[in-house]
Amino acid sequence: MIKLHLGCGKRFIPGYVHVDLARFDHIDFHASADNLSMLDSASAQEIYACHLLEYFDLGQVKDVLKEWSRVLVKGGLLRLSVPDFDALLRIYGKTQDLRKILGPVFGRMPLNDGTIYHRTTYNRSLLEEILLGANYKKIKDWDTFTTFPDHDDFSKAFFPHNDRSGDQVSLNIIAEKG
Repeated sequence: MIKLHLGCGKRFIPGYVHVDLARFDHIDFHASADNLSMLDSASAQEIYACHLLEYFDLGQVKDVLKEWSRVLVKGGLLRLSVPDFDALLRIYGKTQDLRKILGPVFGRMPLNDGTIYHRTTYNRSLLEEILLGANYKKIKDWDTFTTFPDHDDFSKAFFPHNDRSGDQVSLNIIAEKG
């Protein structure tokens, strides 16, 4: 049974199979996260996707989650981290500075010879609705500091930056394949 780190970019997590379109030495499969045809059905016990789902249009997300479900074993875990639109609204409300939230809302990631941008945003209720509609269950929060204590990525993003007493920018949700 494998664990997948989808859209990992430059971040490496020991014990995971890394899938990304980017070109880094630790990438096991250079592929888009919506096409895992190189993997057998029911071959993964966990999928971790940090700040990846928002790069897909809302209309595509059902098919993306269906593909991820195909690869997961029954009861397998989908661990997601996405920018939390509700948290971003709170941050904007406190600061009245749009520049503080533009990055997480619109995203901008260099990728090989181009640039990709966020295509949607989520809050908890929308993400739960989508997950339930895609046959995931037991949806709950997960603690990135406990799960990945030595790994730094956007699941640990706070405003102000690195201030854990501030607003957590990321919505960290775990769900089980039904």
